Amino acid sequence: MKPNFKSIDQPFSNKINIEGNTYLYFGGTAYLGIPKNQDFINLYVEGIKKFGLNNGTSRTNNIQLGVYDEAEKVAAVRYGAEAALITSSGYLAAQLTVKALSKLGRVIYAPATHPSLWLVENQARNLMSFKAWELETIEMINSSEEKTWVLISNSMNNLLPEIYEFDFVKEIRKDKNIILIVDDSHGIGVNNNGMGAIVNLPKQENIENVVVASMAKALGVDAGIVLASNKIINTLKNTNTFIGASPSSPAGLYAFIHAEEIYCKAFKKLKNNMLMFEKALNLTWKHEYGFPVYLLGDVNFSERLLQRQILISSFPYPNPTDEPLDRIVLSSWHNKEDIEKLITSINF
Repeated sequence: MKPNFKSIDQPFSNKINIEGNTYLYFGGTAYLGIPKNQDFINLYVEGIKKFGLNNGTSRTNNIQLGVYDEAEKVAAVRYGAEAALITSSGYLAAQLTVKALSKLGRVIYAPATHPSLWLVENQARNLMSFKAWELETIEMINSSEEKTWVLISNSMNNLLPEIYEFDFVKEIRKDKNIILIVDDSHGIGVNNNGMGAIVNLPKQENIENVVVASMAKALGVDAGIVLASNKIINTLKNTNTFIGASPSSPAGLYAFIHAEEIYCKAFKKLKNNMLMFEKALNLTWKHEYGFPVYLLGDVNFSERLLQRQILISSFPYPNPTDEPLDRIVLSSWHNKEDIEKLITSINF
């Protein structure tokens, strides 16, 4: 009888104990292993002692904790943005941004855009390829009389995986104003040496780049972030959504502020894990350089690995009736022995 993997009562880590059995775990989104990083946990505890467990006051309250402004300044510098805004979740950061900025122009959604970016609950899905969407978007905007356009997209599809390029936006007429909103929840802290998508977005006078992201994945903090120009950030901070929402835990942001060295060390370990894994297997599976997710082409690969006490990500996509996508996710919390056992089990 298969164990119940839906009611795990311990933290996710490189190993999970269920019903007396120990499984190696290669799933999830904790790419840098932060939830089990003791140095980060120590910083978080310091933050709790300094600021308490949580803060339910609005960011516009007349009495404020300084850690929020400090975290935003640190984030802007760390990721190369003019300014930053931090919310209590990635979903709130995305909704706050699209609801405010969609009023400024005509909206176009890219394929497979995450539901957190939808303006309506049942947003019509764009099923074309990203490349086909690029060409259609260029043609649509260049042939239109409308002046301002809002393009909304993920920075990547983390499931397949596929990283998107946005240089095509430069092919749009320069007399058009483009607001490019990119969700980098899975890329920030990992892709482009940890800088995420923002460094690769097109820099042009008529293009306003806005990056939104969950900080709960690679960065290990229950918060959301927006990286943009001072003008955009000031606009978002004056919305009712931002004014009315409680902020994230100050302890988590305290840890984020002081964890740059921890992130760098974890990133280096992740790169080493990926190098070891890829070198040993001479991979033909679908994966993106620098991103620690590997899409397995074999059906029921997860079942084969389960027999070897290894758990990987496996669920139907994009529809519940589709075949499961079996993916291996590497993390900084994996050690050499974990990777070696995974390699041996794959070759078995």
